[in-house]
Amino acid sequence: MPGGQRHAPKPGQPRKPRPSQQQTSQQQTSQQQTSQHRPRQATAGGSPEMEGRIADVIGPVIAAAGMDLESVRVSAAGRRRLLRVVVDSDRGVSLDDAAAVSRKLSAALDAAPVMGDFPYTLEVSSPGVDRPLTDPRHWRRAVGRLVQVTAADAGPISGRVLAADTDGVTLDVAGDHRRFGYAALGAGAIQVEFGHPQTELGATGDGH
Repeated sequence: MPGGQRHAPKPGQPRKPRPSQQQTSQQQTSQQQTSQHRPRQATAGGSPEMEGRIADVIGPVIAAAGMDLESVRVSAAGRRRLLRVVVDSDRGVSLDDAAAVSRKLSAALDAAPVMGDFPYTLEVSSPGVDRPLTDPRHWRRAVGRLVQVTAADAGPISGRVLAADTDGVTLDVAGDHRRFGYAALGAGAIQVEFGHPQTELGATGDGH
């Protein structure tokens, strides 16, 4: 017969009840709740919130060493975390400076476990030449360097930094000394020149 044969249940044999729409809905809701409450697997990568907590811990240590905290980045490195801390100062950052502050930061991080349960490697370094000049201290530390920047009233310009203070910067643009307020400048970029080497120093150490 088309559609196959249907067998009626034998006398006395109970019919198997079909699940009602309400029961099916309850089962799906239960499965969704179970999925929502299932703990997520932790990852070794960091988050902005985590990096902010780390900055709160290490910021005072770096300031006490006479340096500025430029950035904090946490990334995954296999089964470990890599914590990159960039510091700078008016006198620069030597290899000895980076090693010394690295030891102090390791002690501070061990005392305030903001790195979580993952083992980590701490890397302390100074900014490279590709660091954008956005703050007055960046421009001050770039005195003598050739930079490229976009000015509000002049467009893209290239000049050498002659002086920088809290209000603005003076550039030598093709022999013309021009003064710019920081509000009129975009992010400056240091131009690599032969005879003006800029090395990035760093120190690494294993966390707990």
